Amino acid sequence: MHKRLKIYLSGPIMDEHLGTARQWRETAKTMLEPKFRLLDPMRRKFIDREVDSANEIVEFDLQDVRDADIILVNYAKASIGTSMEIFYASHDLGKFVVGFSPFDFKNCSPWMVRFCTKILPDLESAATYIMEHFRNPDENGEGE
Repeated sequence: MHKRLKIYLSGPIMDEHLGTARQWRETAKTMLEPKFRLLDPMRRKFIDREVDSANEIVEFDLQDVRDADIILVNYAKASIGTSMEIFYASHDLGKFVVGFSPFDFKNCSPWMVRFCTKILPDLESAATYIMEHFRNPDENGEGE
């Protein structure tokens, strides 16, 4: 039996209403678990702007990016942390990055367009794309 692929849930948290930051992640979990293991940075109870935890927040998030097989990114608004995660995942680690955004192509940052492997219009489309393209081999009858 193969291990479930891991998906890191990247998206704005800092200065975001916690309900908004949490809601799309919870929805993603209902769509993608149990076929995938989701790495949600909000599982840690850090509070923005606590100087003592700033390095910890970043390092834990980067560790999740390193551990993930796929990055799912909410590109609903500009976010420095999200942008850094996506650049690191795509440029430095060669990860597959699936984004979803309400912006059409001409209104997306060229940086996000360049470093997201695929950008879709909404979370549902992104989840469907992941389920169609990243099945575990056992599901296709190709297990070892």
